[in-house]
Parts: sequence; C-alpha cells; structure tokens
Amino acid sequence: MGCQDELLVEKVCEMYEKISRLESLKPSKDVNMLFTQLVLTCMPPSPIDVTKLCKRVQEMRSKLIRLCGEAEGLLEGHFSTILGSYENPLDHLNLFPYYSNYLKLSLLEFTLLSQNCTHVPGKIAFVGSGPLPLTSIVLASYHLTTTSFHNYDIDPAANSMAAHLVSSDPDFSKRMLFHTTDIMNVTNELKEYDVVYLAALVGMDKEEKIQVMDHLAKYMAPGALLMLRSAHGARAFLYPVIDPCDLRGFEVLSIFHPTDEVINSVVVARKFPMHVHSLDQGLGSMILPSKCSEIQVFNPLEELTIEE
Repeated sequence: MGCQDELLVEKVCEMYEKISRLESLKPSKDVNMLFTQLVLTCMPPSPIDVTKLCKRVQEMRSKLIRLCGEAEGLLEGHFSTILGSYENPLDHLNLFPYYSNYLKLSLLEFTLLSQNCTHVPGKIAFVGSGPLPLTSIVLASYHLTTTSFHNYDIDPAANSMAAHLVSSDPDFSKRMLFHTTDIMNVTNELKEYDVVYLAALVGMDKEEKIQVMDHLAKYMAPGALLMLRSAHGARAFLYPVIDPCDLRGFEVLSIFHPTDEVINSVVVARKFPMHVHSLDQGLGSMILPSKCSEIQVFNPLEELTIEE
C-alpha cells in the first residue's frame, strides 16, 4: 500500500471514530459536517483496492458503510417530511441538498439504460426506494414519462412518506406504486419488470448483496435489465462494492465509474435469455458470466450533457 493510500486510510479511520461517537445520526450541524468531510475525503479518484486492506480496516469499513446507510436514511426521512408539508411536494425537490447529484446520476443511468435497452420500459422496479424515492421521481419526470415505477421498501414508514410526496400529482399518483415487503419474498412478480434497479444500500455487505442478486437472477424475466449501484476506489468506504463476477445468471453489459460529485458507480447487467436452473441446486447448475476480468468498462462522459 502506497504512502497516499496509508494517509487516506488513516484519515478515514479518524473520521469513523468521530462518527461512531455521535449520539445520533439525525441531521444536525455536527452530523452534516462530519459526513461532508468524509465524502470529500473519499471523492477524489484513488487507485486503492479496499479488498486488499487488512482485516481491522475491512471491519471498520463494514461498520462505516452501515453508519453511512443509517445517516442517509435519516437525512432522506428528514427532507421527505419537509417536502411533504408542502401542498405540491414535487415542486420543491431542490430543497434536498443532493438533488443535483440525483439529476446527474439519473441522467447517467438513463443514458446507459438507453444504450442497452431496445424499447422504452413499460414497468420498472426500484428495490430499496426509501422515504425519498428521487431516482424514480427524476426518471419519471424527465426521462421515462410513460413508464410506471414500482417502488419496493421493507420499511412501511418510508413507503408511507414516499407515497405522500406523489399523492397530490394526478400523473405520478397513477404511475408510482409502493410495495412494503422484503424483496426476498417477491418472486413471480419480478418477471413483470423490464428493468430492476437495486439501490446501493440493499445488501449492506457482500454476502447480503449476493443473496439479493441471486434471488433476482432466479425470478427476473429473461432478457430484463438489472441496474446496480456500486462504488470504486476510496468511494468504497461509503458504499458496498459489486464484483461483476458475483452477478451469476447475468451478463454484465457496462460499468461506469464517475469521477465527479456523483459517488456511485453504475453496473448494467442483463438476465441471461436462456433458462437458469434453480439457484437452490448449488453453483454447479448456474450460468456464470465468462471472462469476468475482460468486462469492458464503458465511459460515456463525453456524450453526456448535464442539464440541472
């Protein structure tokens, strides 16, 4: 590990210690300041490979990702409540401090989706939509204006807040549906979706993430697209990383690692069109992506123009 990497790890460990000592992760001056510092520390492109770090740092990273996830959920809940107090919540989305990031991320994901999808998706599932389902809202507003979005979240309070945001809009209240359930309990309904989005924080560690991806591989329609959010370099201290080789039953089509303030990497995969045997029968019966190491990393930045 180089000197720069050691300094980075040391700084992240210091920030983890400070964050873990906070009494609450609800939005406040101290919480906002610490997480802003953490994001700015991890944002610059870095060659660091978090999988090669020592066990102590790996354990710290796992705990930090969970703290980030908890803080993110509380931040979204806080702003969903604020937005929900307006007569037309969708007119005030820019109150959310990271709204511009969602505009950029959604445009990026829509561009990747368009390059790998031959038709406009009729139905999209978003797994882990939370109390502030900005990806679904931005896609439905600007990019997929006739598509219906089925948002899945395990938390009934989150779904209630999210549904309230779109309830006063005649178009969105018809096209945005909310399902309170664990995605591991959703089976044949998954075949109805042309595209399934998996939020970055569904499956907080590698084992949980693989379980969810295997479940989707078992029940999604052959040929349907899976949009995943991952992380690269130092940004992997903030979010779980998806190894393309773990996407059993899918062909990985493209991977994109942003270098700007959009933190998440995007992985696009297609469910194999041929029959995949039951995942319960063990790895021997599953179709594995070949040539994992040769997946092309797609970089569409030159083609993207961001309009905020």
